[in-house]
Amino acid sequence: MIDYNLIAAVFIGIAVLLFLILKLRIQAFIALLIASIVVGIIAGMHPGDIITTMKEGMGNTLGFVAVVVGLGAMFGAILEHSGGAKALATFLLSKFGEKNASWAMVLTGFFIAIPVFFDVAFIILIPLIYSLQRKTKKSLLLYAIPLLAGLAITHSFIPPTPGPVAVADILNADLGWVILFGFLVGIPTAIVCGPVFGKYIAKKIFVEAPALDDNDAVIDNYPSVSSIIAIIGIPIVLIVGNTVLNSPLFDENTISTEVKSWLGFIGHPFSALIIANIIAWYFLGIRRNFTKKKLLDITTKSMGPAGIIILLTGAGGVFKQILVNTGTGEMLANYFADKGVSILLFAFLTAAVVRILQGSATVAMITAAGITAPLLAVDVTEIDKALLVIAIASGASILSHVNDSGFWLVSKYLGLDEKQTFKSWTMMTTLLALTGFITVTIFSLIF
Repeated sequence: MIDYNLIAAVFIGIAVLLFLILKLRIQAFIALLIASIVVGIIAGMHPGDIITTMKEGMGNTLGFVAVVVGLGAMFGAILEHSGGAKALATFLLSKFGEKNASWAMVLTGFFIAIPVFFDVAFIILIPLIYSLQRKTKKSLLLYAIPLLAGLAITHSFIPPTPGPVAVADILNADLGWVILFGFLVGIPTAIVCGPVFGKYIAKKIFVEAPALDDNDAVIDNYPSVSSIIAIIGIPIVLIVGNTVLNSPLFDENTISTEVKSWLGFIGHPFSALIIANIIAWYFLGIRRNFTKKKLLDITTKSMGPAGIIILLTGAGGVFKQILVNTGTGEMLANYFADKGVSILLFAFLTAAVVRILQGSATVAMITAAGITAPLLAVDVTEIDKALLVIAIASGASILSHVNDSGFWLVSKYLGLDEKQTFKSWTMMTTLLALTGFITVTIFSLIF
């Protein structure tokens, strides 16, 4: 039975959230907390229970996310400052050649965004895009769109980037499965909205690289590509390996309980990222003559952006817990089940609406996860939860426009006017979202 008071509480809470962010320009962290309180009050919660629920939601969420996002941020910062991102991009370009450079760029973006934040990775790699355009005299978009597609897909779909980590934690999804399906969904999505769309839009819009300046000087002291690939791969292999080890693929008696426990310990995201950080610290830092003080400064500065993500995720956990404790989640779950509405579609559309209205993909992902989490049935599988994470990430990627900082970042660095940015970047993000969701839906029917 539908309790319209609870329904009203949810819609009013979301309206308050959007009003605070869009109209009053209040930081999303406090806006999410205020919206949670509003939902609790309208739903009839006791004042003391609201505070207790907020503490519960924040604490349960941050216990995992704070560690993973913090370690991931430090790992990415060391890779960034060592020149590892440029080394991998240069290597792929040399192997693919100028003719297939767009494929090299989508692969570069796909792998570099695993440890490095989207905007940072784009700024690091933009000189390579400029260089390619000057050599080939083709539109800058032929190389920029594939790079942006690779960066955006990994940033949204594959942990340990903050967005999918936050959503996975709120939905209680296994990171190993999220990584695995993030790759599987990401590959066709990257092809469609990277090289394929890039080739199409480059014929429609010709853009030249800016005049050469001193910042485009060639650096010849890159770390080896093999070391970069190995270091990026270590946490992924450990986390996915642990997931596979504990899946039905392995019989319970195949490996002893003690050995399995230790392998599970090493393959836990905490341990895997600590190991990756130590290896990166030594091989990309100490061995390359970085001082210990320099490395400390690099990792300390990386905590700034990570802190914002961590607090936002905690606020999303509060919003989710309010919905759980008021009984709103269970009621909505039963309602959608009776109406035959797919939870994947609901999650995708929720994330898409929030994204379009307020701009931030991270806020959209966390808000949608908080609303969707209470709708999950008790017997939902790990694969279903992983696919739900990707569905939310797809919705939160859609239709980047003027209220998204990424829109202006791309416009500025590629020298595009607003109309050109809409036709290229905005269309690419929309294509990414739709292709990602369609692929998720197909996988949900197979698995």
